[in-house]
Amino acid sequence: MARWHSCNILQIASDANRLWPFDAKGGSFALTREHRAALDEPLPSRLIVKSWSSLWQPRLNVAWLPPENVFLRVIELPRSSFEETFAMVELQLEKLSPMPVAQIVWTIQILPRAGNPPRQNETETGAKAEAASPAESKVEDLQTAVVVIAERSVVEEFLGKLEGRSYLADRLEVPMLDQLAATPATEDGAWMYPLVLAGQNAVLVAWWCDGALRSLSYVVLPPGGDRANNLKAQLAQLAWAGELEGWLTAPPKRWHLVADPAHAAEWESALREGLNEPVQVVPPLPPAELAGHTARRAAASSSRATLLPPEFPARYHQQFIDRLWLRGLVTTGVLYAIGVAIYFCAAGLLAIQTQKAEKAVTDISGSYTNALLLKARYDVLKERQELKYAALDCWKIVAEQLPPNITLQRFSFADGKRLSLSGTAASDQVNTLFDFNTAMQKVTANGRPVFSSQGSEPVSPHPAGSGVAWSFSLQLQNAAEAP
Repeated sequence: MARWHSCNILQIASDANRLWPFDAKGGSFALTREHRAALDEPLPSRLIVKSWSSLWQPRLNVAWLPPENVFLRVIELPRSSFEETFAMVELQLEKLSPMPVAQIVWTIQILPRAGNPPRQNETETGAKAEAASPAESKVEDLQTAVVVIAERSVVEEFLGKLEGRSYLADRLEVPMLDQLAATPATEDGAWMYPLVLAGQNAVLVAWWCDGALRSLSYVVLPPGGDRANNLKAQLAQLAWAGELEGWLTAPPKRWHLVADPAHAAEWESALREGLNEPVQVVPPLPPAELAGHTARRAAASSSRATLLPPEFPARYHQQFIDRLWLRGLVTTGVLYAIGVAIYFCAAGLLAIQTQKAEKAVTDISGSYTNALLLKARYDVLKERQELKYAALDCWKIVAEQLPPNITLQRFSFADGKRLSLSGTAASDQVNTLFDFNTAMQKVTANGRPVFSSQGSEPVSPHPAGSGVAWSFSLQLQNAAEAP
């Protein structure tokens, strides 16, 4: 049970569909709600359809097979494990089944016996029981198994109806087994369970003798005529069959009717009139509680103990995997489409913004070009303004720094950046020329040198007549900062 997260029990009745969802809690199942709907109304898909969450929260879908579609047989076997008991029943299946074995599906349910508690090692007990002879077998070494048989074609048709309601069953169960197990058969006698078989009122008669279930038989109540005598005759036939089989040695002393008040009124009067004996009425399990018993039994049962043909679970599982793949692909496609839509929306938005920016550039391009042109003109005019008196300032500096014994013959100021000087001097004034050049390079204005040491040409005196001719050039530090 621990591997199941939830369980659904579905009953398809003649008037409505009833669904009981259960959640696994505390080692059992707790009913969450009860859903009742018309036959043509779809079942709630969120409760029955398996999805991605079923991978880590497995859900068990169980459907109740209608009682008119099953045959019940009671067999007594040596106590053993379930697998060994299943194999023993399989060997006797041809004798137990009313139809060819190839045309049926079947399962078994082990019922407890009074005074026969379960043992810890069922396999060892079964081996001892098989080794012993029938005469040596004891009552405590036997177990009662109910063999449930259904026609395969009927089961497949029923599964088709379930598939039409989008209900893919993991198991098919017979609720009467849970009702039998829950009934406190504390004494020998006949226990009767009213039900409806193919639209007719019927009763399932369970014969208990020596603390064990001996027989299960259906008795149909005719719609008209002497119903009490007809019921008495059918019950008498069942009693004679029990006497012939050897398990019924005396007529039942107690008759029990397991029915709700609605059915008890009809059946109790017919039984009292036909049998002329008292009938004890026992309330049955409510449908929701009976569904809880089925959920617990189905969750704990072996995978072989089911009426569901094996090819159906395999097909349902493959459909489940295919559905997950398909949903995954669809989800991926939707996410991809959303991503592409977001990309194109973003690209369109950026394109609009780009167009707006380009339009804005186009609108201001003329003004921008004119602004650049005006800025260039302004820079030229500013440079001219700043260099307007550069030559005069340089002439002033030369006049201030020129030694008296030195003759200046040529003064040249080119491009507003380069000052060239040349002249003559006496032969003994060569050092004075060098001092004059050094003094010119050290001249400052506004705390900064006027001329730069780079790009300047030093004094180059050379003989000329009775004296020397000299020349040198100076590069303005920065035309914009020229004094």
